Order: sequence, then C-alpha cells, then structure tokens
Amino acid sequence: MTGTVALVGGGEFSAACAAIDTELLRRADAAEVLVLPTASAYEHPGRVVDAAVAHFAGLGVPARGLEVLRRPDALADVDAVAGARFVYLAGGSPMHLRSVLKDTPLWEALCAVPLAGGVLAAAGEAAAAVCDPMTDPRGGAFTLGLGLVSGLAVMARAERWSVERSSRTHELGGAVVLAELPTGAALLRGPGGWDALGDGIVVRVGRRIADLDALP
Repeated sequence: MTGTVALVGGGEFSAACAAIDTELLRRADAAEVLVLPTASAYEHPGRVVDAAVAHFAGLGVPARGLEVLRRPDALADVDAVAGARFVYLAGGSPMHLRSVLKDTPLWEALCAVPLAGGVLAAAGEAAAAVCDPMTDPRGGAFTLGLGLVSGLAVMARAERWSVERSSRTHELGGAVVLAELPTGAALLRGPGGWDALGDGIVVRVGRRIADLDALP
C-alpha cells in the first residue's frame, strides 16, 4: 500500500479534525475530496455533505458528495471513485454502511484508493465499520466488519461510551486489538506503518494497554 487509510474517532468536518485533515490533504495531494454520506443515509445526508464542503473549503480544497445511500447505488457509482485521491466516509450507522457496501464493486474501488497512493478516511462509526471485527453499537460486542483493516476493532467517539458498554467490549475482546479513538483523534496507516494524531488514543489487546506496535 502506497497511500493512507485513516481511522478518525469523530468530529469529522469540524475544527476538531482540522489538523488531521490538513495532514491527510498533504498525503493525498488531492485536487478535491469525495465525500460519501452513506452511513448517514437516514440522518440528513445532505447536511453532512454541506458540512464537508464548508470544512474543506476552509482548508483550501473543494469537496463534493457522492450519494451512495442504498445498495443499488454501490452497484452503479464505481466510475465516480476511479482515480480519486481522497475519499471520506462520514459517520452514522455502521450497520447501514456495511449493508450498502459489502461485496460490491464500489467497495472494491474504495479499497483500491490507498493501494494507488490516495487516502481513504473513515470517521466515527464508519471507522468501526471498515475494520474487522466491527464493534456493534447496540451493545459493544463484536460483529463482522468490511475488513479493510483486519484484526483491529475500533471504539469510535470513545468519550461517549458508557462504562458498562466499554467494559463489555473489553471483556469480550480476548486477543482482539482494540483502538479507543475519541473525537478529534485518528490512526493513520501508511507505507511506513501506523501514526497517531490527536490526544486520548488507547490501544488494547484484551484489557491490556499496548502501544502502536500492536496494531495489525
């Protein structure tokens, strides 16, 4: 892989992620950012795109949305991703994102972006969904994810997790590598390995706290 996969804890398209997005723009060398509001299909996806457009305009780069809201969209919009240098998956429902993208030509095209030197970023619940296993937001257990990053699970917006749900996830983790990503923090996997941006990131193997070397 010559590009970057970015797992962002949350706060996408806001000042909380300005430093992260500046670094991702540098890595992508992109003329524009392509935003998929798929996970927010039932939560005003147009507003998500509008926020992204305003945010990246403030960073000096245009952004546009790709309305992949249902599974048929993921079977038809592959050409829109071809050649993209920076694609951003917004947060929302990880279950919906998985159901729309799994085993589709569009998902294959998205996975090809970092392989070709570009940046694929996923924020909040989308960051959880692109990993395998995926943390289930309904109770903190683990379920099947999209598998862009295998062997890693993500607790997105970690500061919002209750003690009960966090403890359940830690208890069920076993040998799973688990990254707790708060809003405004991110893990970036590039050609040289993993980098952490922002404060409050905790990596665990089961209940044991580990360092970045434990990431797959």
